[in-house]
Parts: sequence; structure tokens; C-alpha cells
Amino acid sequence: MVKTSGTTPQDIMQQVRQGHIAPVYLLHGDEDYYIDRVAQEILDHLLQPEERDFNLDIVYGSDKRGNDIINLSRQFPMMAERRVVMVREFQSCTTKETLASYVQNPMQSTVLILCHKHGLMDGRKSLVNDIKKYGGVVMESRRLWEHQLPSFINQHAKELHLKIEPKAIQMLCEHVGTDLTRMASEMEKLKIAVPQGSDTITDNLVEEQTGVSKEYNNFELQKALAVRDVAKANKIVNYFYNSPKNFALPPLLSTLFSFFSDVMLAYYAPNQSPAGIAQWLGKNEWTVKNGIYDARQKYAGRKVVVILDKIRQTDAKSKGVGGAKTPPGELLQELVFFILH
Repeated sequence: MVKTSGTTPQDIMQQVRQGHIAPVYLLHGDEDYYIDRVAQEILDHLLQPEERDFNLDIVYGSDKRGNDIINLSRQFPMMAERRVVMVREFQSCTTKETLASYVQNPMQSTVLILCHKHGLMDGRKSLVNDIKKYGGVVMESRRLWEHQLPSFINQHAKELHLKIEPKAIQMLCEHVGTDLTRMASEMEKLKIAVPQGSDTITDNLVEEQTGVSKEYNNFELQKALAVRDVAKANKIVNYFYNSPKNFALPPLLSTLFSFFSDVMLAYYAPNQSPAGIAQWLGKNEWTVKNGIYDARQKYAGRKVVVILDKIRQTDAKSKGVGGAKTPPGELLQELVFFILH
């Protein structure tokens, strides 16, 4: 039996590879990457390229009504075990609920894939419940939080049969952010650029291919602040101040706020070792050792509280709250001075 609730993208792809195929898949949510990837995985597994001319229909929700999709799904495969009907942009279909009659009695030789992007379908609607009830699969594709990105990058590197250095991971997080489609694309480019005989994405390679400096970036500033390295922190701040094209204040403020929030939580870890703090925060030990553990020792809890408040104030000032808008470089200089002193 195919699992029909609480199904992750990894679950579905593994089930498909094992030959556990559901008649209907609803892939919905606000993260396009997993919707596209799972849909492609199902298609690639079910139909060979030479079978697709007669057994694959890719349509768009804005162009087809529910009855049109049903009619396509009721057709029999030609010279193949199955046919596939893939509905892209299913969120644009105005007659979705008419599909309920089909999913209650689907063709076992057809696999219907509904790709609903830019948000979840209403789980209270009968269609979602019927897909689950009658043997279909519903996958929720949610955006990752920033702290989940390193795990995604590590896993994707493994799928590319590569290793990746921790610093290279941080540089990619800073350069790309939470756009997983773009992140996967950047990593494909890095795979091509990996020197012959190597299987590792290094920080040097990321710097070379993306233009992100391995010395002057948000992660290096965070590390300098963690150990209260005044000279290094000021060097990076001055670089940002004099190179505004290589610096964006909002993502840096988000990074620092998340970092010092983790430092605050680390004070309450039952086990104060790096491994214990990592388990408490739900992060890997490398991340803790490269900042959080040092900052917990360098900053008193009361100081961290006022730092978090100062970051909020800086964010408000950057948006013009309370008067004239101050240049980002000046706001960063003021904030870093406050943190370090």
C-alpha cells in the first residue's frame, strides 16, 4: 500500500522507485522545487521517452476544466503499461472539485499528477480528502526555513555524488537563500566545475563560480562577532561599507538575529557541551562549534537580549521608521560597534 498521509517528497520518490504507484498524486504547497522534482521523478519512472508520444498528456489548469482532465484520465494506454496525465498550475483550474468523482474510481492504468503551486489546497474540500481516502497520495511542499538549508545542500550534494565543505555550504546559503530551485541549479553548475579527480565542492570553488568572497561575507562577520574579534569584524564591515554592491543589509540582519537567538537558547541547554547544545537547538555540531558555542562564552545573557533588540531597531531604521533613512553601511557600522562594546 502507498502511504497516503503525511507523505514527504523523499517518501514518494522512494515508493515510486520501489514500484508502489498511486493512481492520483496531489502535489501542493508554496515550494515549487519539490512539486516539480517529484512530478518529474514519477514521470521518468513510469514512461520511457519512446512511450510518451501516445501516453503522456501535460496540460495546464488555466486551459482545462475538471471534466476535460477526467476525459484524458479515462483513456487507455497505447503499447505501454500506463499513461500519465500531468496537470500543471492546477491552482488555476476553476472546476477542481468535479475531479472528486474521478478520484473515487480512478483508472488503474492512468497516473494523474496534480501540481498545485503557490499555496496549499483547502484540506476541508472533498477533493483533498477523497484523494487520500481512495488510494491517492497528497504531498505538502513547504518552504524551508533558513536553518534547514544546510541539510538540504548536504543531501543534494550526496545525490550528485559529491561532498561539500561546511564553509562552502554557508557561502551558498548566503548567496542563494531559500530558493531551492535556484540552489539546485547552482549546485549542478558547481558539479560541472569540480576539478577532475575531485569529488568535493570547496569554498574556493564556490568563490570562483559565484563571486561570493570567502573572506568578506555574512558568515565570516558572524564568526568574528561570535569570538569578539574586533579587528576582523571591522575589516569586514569596512569592506561592506566601501563595496555596497557586495552587501545587502536585510539578509545580514536576519542572519544575525537568528544567530543571537540561538545563542540565547543555548544558555538553557541541559548539556552545555557543543554536542549537547547542538542537540538542544536541532543543529549540527559543526554549526555550534563555529560560532554559537564561542558566543555563549563571550556574551552575557543580558547583553544578548539587548543585541537582539538593537538588531530589531536597526531593521526598523533601514526601512525609514522614525525619520530619515540612514545608509545601510552606516547602520551596520553602528550595529557592529554596539555588539562588540
